[in-house]
Amino acid sequence: QVQLVQSGGGSVQPGGSLTLSCAASGRFSDLAMAWYRQAPGKQREYVAEIGSGRWTNYADSVKGRFTISRDNAKNTVYLQMNSLMPEDTAVYYCNRGGRSGTWGQGTQVTVSS
Repeated sequence: QVQLVQSGGGSVQPGGSLTLSCAASGRFSDLAMAWYRQAPGKQREYVAEIGSGRWTNYADSVKGRFTISRDNAKNTVYLQMNSLMPEDTAVYYCNRGGRSGTWGQGTQVTVSS
């Protein structure tokens, strides 16, 4: 049974930075990992993904500001978020296996002055 345990997040002013972490049990190094987010009243949306070969893909809304990375020795995926904006406020979820796969518990990120 794969489990994804998230850490990080919190509150920050616009322009600030935060880093999210997601530690996985079970298989990790050969699988793609992703981050999604869900803002109040909105559907969960794709943020970024990293493959086993370390290819990456980003939603247009975060491209150039967010960086996804992974440490296979630690079974952990990260999301470095820079130049945060109020519209980045959401609960962020780590994911393995797409929308029907395994989800982390969610982490609140609030960007506000």
